[in-house]
Amino acid sequence: MKSRFNLDEFIARHVTGRTESLFLQDFQEHSSELEREIQGRSVCVIGGAGSIGSAFIKALVPFRPHTLVVIDLNENALTELTRDLRSTAGLTVPADYRTYTLHFADPIFARIFRQERGFDIVANFSAHKHVRSERDRYSVQALLENNDIKAKVLMDLLCEFPPRHFFCVSTDKASNPVNIMGASKRIMEDLVMAYNDRFKVTTARFANVAFSNGSLPDGWLHRLQKKQPLAAPSDVKRYFVSPEESGQICLLACILGQGGEVFFPKLEEDRMITFSSICDAFLHSEGYARKACADDEEAKRYAASMDGDRDPYPVVYFKSDTTGEKAYEEFFVPGETVDLDRFHALGVVDASPRHSMAEIDAFFAELSSLFDREDFTKAQIVETIKKFIPNFEHEEKGKNLDQKM
Repeated sequence: MKSRFNLDEFIARHVTGRTESLFLQDFQEHSSELEREIQGRSVCVIGGAGSIGSAFIKALVPFRPHTLVVIDLNENALTELTRDLRSTAGLTVPADYRTYTLHFADPIFARIFRQERGFDIVANFSAHKHVRSERDRYSVQALLENNDIKAKVLMDLLCEFPPRHFFCVSTDKASNPVNIMGASKRIMEDLVMAYNDRFKVTTARFANVAFSNGSLPDGWLHRLQKKQPLAAPSDVKRYFVSPEESGQICLLACILGQGGEVFFPKLEEDRMITFSSICDAFLHSEGYARKACADDEEAKRYAASMDGDRDPYPVVYFKSDTTGEKAYEEFFVPGETVDLDRFHALGVVDASPRHSMAEIDAFFAELSSLFDREDFTKAQIVETIKKFIPNFEHEEKGKNLDQKM
């Protein structure tokens, strides 16, 4: 029996409310510049097997780069990326296409980079992206090591053979951060922008990517397959872009941006929607009525007792009460200057207060010294970050997302 569920169609109808890409006009108006900067070039995409990285690659390859090297730690995802690219009509994989299962801070990557004498375009999507990545002091250390400390290793390496375009993805959570993940991305922005005098650096902050790998909506697909209950916050509203749009905004920022700029999508506030409303639409599209349950245990008991495929499906909708959840999304903050006229659907932060390289080095030294201690705490990490980001409003609620379904 054929499945009736079409993910792209569902996202367009029930999540973004757009039948065509938000950035279609910008792509059409700047296609010649994109082709001029990409055709025949060498490109390295780090974290390229993830949701946004793979979408970036799909937006990139129609402009015919000569070389495409993809770096990712997830070997299975790299395999699927290759199968997907080679199975998609209209996409031509470059003749010089290579994938490597390794981390960008691995000495093997440095050897590859030096052997290639660098790349014309480097885009980095490798990052801890989940708020749930700050469960305890060890998960926080891993998050900051990957998003910031090791990112500096990459930036220093790039200086040996500077790229024409360097892009690193950020997040809306970097604006007035309330969680350590968002703070790490704000630190990352300052870090990469400190290299803008050596090669062109751009980044982008944008909304949730609908059904991205590891996201709550993506989890519903797996829960439904296993006949497990679904869960969603009822009070959290978010902006969403489609996977295709996520890759497009990154490519536009990477190629068309001027050094030091941060891109963001121009989205109207009335386009924010709750996760619970998306969940309702998802169940309806799959032919289920909703069975509201009071808590996780009730939902699991009901799911275990379901007789047939058409029974009402168990869901738990809850008020957000975990550490790091932000009540609303921001793409820019006071003190940043914004250009809303250059592109049709993209805004640009063209000036933002930044830390100097000396300040970044001092912060990293303090952070590394803290991590060297056997007894460091999560609270001490937060206090150290607050010295670097004075407006960091972290609220520890004693509960994290791993304690929920």
